[in-house]
Amino acid sequence: MKLILTQEVSGLGLAGDVVEVKDGYGRNYLLPRGYAIAWTRGGEKQVDQIKRAQKVREVRDRDHANEIKQELEGLTITMTAHAGETGRLFGSISSADIADAVKAAGGPLLDKRKVTVAGPIKTVGKHSATVEVHPDVTATVTLDVVAG
Repeated sequence: MKLILTQEVSGLGLAGDVVEVKDGYGRNYLLPRGYAIAWTRGGEKQVDQIKRAQKVREVRDRDHANEIKQELEGLTITMTAHAGETGRLFGSISSADIADAVKAAGGPLLDKRKVTVAGPIKTVGKHSATVEVHPDVTATVTLDVVAG
């Protein structure tokens, strides 16, 4: 089955790549989750649109990545979450929540797949997360989780 990836799939390719996968993998995993669309002759226009959108979001070079790293490490993000009396959260803080909080704090727009946390954040207090800004540059973001 020939598909066009709409976003990065680890071990398979980047957004805009045309890949050949087994029918079951494409039909049962990639297509329902929106990671890919069926390849057609007219799909080449969609590939161009995906690549243009990706180029706009892409970090220009390593110097630009270091600027973004400095900006991220200068931010202290305060996140409010529902917690019990002992300081344990009802649920946890996800990488998507962190990406949204960075944007709300005046930082750059981050892809939630580039944000990693050592373990699930389930308590109130100081935590840290790493952000892969560029393949060679990673930034550490400080999070202050407070009960709300």
